[in-house]
Amino acid sequence: MAYASIASLVRTMELLLMSDSPMLSLAFCHREETVALHKKVTSIEAFLKNSEKQISSYGTMTDLEVQIKGFANAAEDKIEFGLREAMIAEDETQRGKAHEELRESLRQVAKDIDRVQEESKTIQDHKGRQASMRSLARDMSSEKLPNLEASNNMVGSGKEKKRVLEEIRGGSSDEQKIFPIVGMGGIGKTTLAKQVFNHPSIQSHFDIRAWATISKEYNVKEILLSLLQSIIKINDKVYCRSEAELADLLRKYLKRKRYLIVKDDIWNYKAWDETRQCFPIDNNGSRILLTTRHTEVALYTSSSNLLLKMNLMNSDESWYLFKSKAYANERFPSELKATGKEISKRCQGLPLRIVVVSGLFCKSKSTKEEWKNVAKHIKSFLMKDPAEQCLRVVALSYNYLPNDLKACLLYLGIFPEDSEISVKRLVRLWIAEGFLKLEGDLEEAAENRLQDLVDTCLTLASQKCADGRKIKTCRVHVLVNELCLREAHRENLLFIRNDKTETVPLVGCRLISIQKGDKLVFVFTMRIL
Repeated sequence: MAYASIASLVRTMELLLMSDSPMLSLAFCHREETVALHKKVTSIEAFLKNSEKQISSYGTMTDLEVQIKGFANAAEDKIEFGLREAMIAEDETQRGKAHEELRESLRQVAKDIDRVQEESKTIQDHKGRQASMRSLARDMSSEKLPNLEASNNMVGSGKEKKRVLEEIRGGSSDEQKIFPIVGMGGIGKTTLAKQVFNHPSIQSHFDIRAWATISKEYNVKEILLSLLQSIIKINDKVYCRSEAELADLLRKYLKRKRYLIVKDDIWNYKAWDETRQCFPIDNNGSRILLTTRHTEVALYTSSSNLLLKMNLMNSDESWYLFKSKAYANERFPSELKATGKEISKRCQGLPLRIVVVSGLFCKSKSTKEEWKNVAKHIKSFLMKDPAEQCLRVVALSYNYLPNDLKACLLYLGIFPEDSEISVKRLVRLWIAEGFLKLEGDLEEAAENRLQDLVDTCLTLASQKCADGRKIKTCRVHVLVNELCLREAHRENLLFIRNDKTETVPLVGCRLISIQKGDKLVFVFTMRIL
């Protein structure tokens, strides 16, 4: 990705300019050009970091990102090549020639940056287009996904469901309570919320129940209308009211009523703050149920003792869901049971994935041989899914990350699928790749980045250190690993060499990962190609 390339270039230049750098004497000969270039490159890094939402909102920046990545990789190669030539020069003539070539390379890089800055300025001048494109982005983010509607067949969250029902119905007091459900995309947060929302005991317990789906790109007026739609009939007169008027209307209908509000798929604090005043605190047992992918959002809205972090399904729960979807109203064939269990197990406990895979069989009576083929090649079957629904859910979480976190997440693709990743090793690799600014405690900064990824549920903390606070090892779900590899391949960022590899890396590929079994043997960065 463009940000990873430009960040690496910035860190390379900062190393050159550091007082204890062994290359300081070389950098000093070109200090004026290097300092000016560093300033320009840093501005591009800031532009990319601050414009990630614009990049995802409309496609005009895609070509610019490609250009930035290309010139950043080339610039870093040229600078390192020039420095190497100057260091190994055998006499003053060769050294002088190397310095002149390095000076020319720095000038060319500066020209490339000027051109990129002009294009970025043009894009910034079109900020007004962002608002008009939000509805398109919202439509794209809400494309139809596999049906995970709440039903009697959708189990796998029995304990979670029981706990939520108990908290929503009763609890120790009549104070208004906010109950967040946290988990990665596709783990079943919305399904659990719908099961609770539609439960008979909940329907009889509350005077008013209202539901609103927030999503990444949201509109406050639409949220208010969604909630009001559960209470009153929405006519043209109501629809034409302002946000403030709708908020007052909602508050009026909820006043002195015992209500259950569900706000599904909240992405940030603002989405909560902009409507929280609509829910009166009458101490009559009203409840607000939230679903989110981000732990920090959940903690912001409620106390930690009410937070529910959803776990992946165990093997029995996965099997029950799989067979209920593949053979909804029929007896599951006994001859397919063993293979079916193997398939459900390979879905690794993610409900969305189980539903996608079971959908391969629900419309036709596949043979035992076909089932075995799916069990053997389950990943390729998922990748052939025409809408690629399974990856789309995780991709939405990825696209919402800041660019610096995207780079850190994609780098996890260098590790074999489903492997335990040493955080100590990962931190050192992140630092070596230039993903962190050379200031303060780099290891602490890297650990904070990892915690950010864990909080978004895109990375899983496997083991904790003896102090119980720091993460010792982590891993990524196979679905996230697939996303990392797909994005890395699309960006020509990573090539994996293992027992199954028969191809060679493409020209321009930056990272080579050497793997053996479930172990990462070696990783190195390709430079002069």
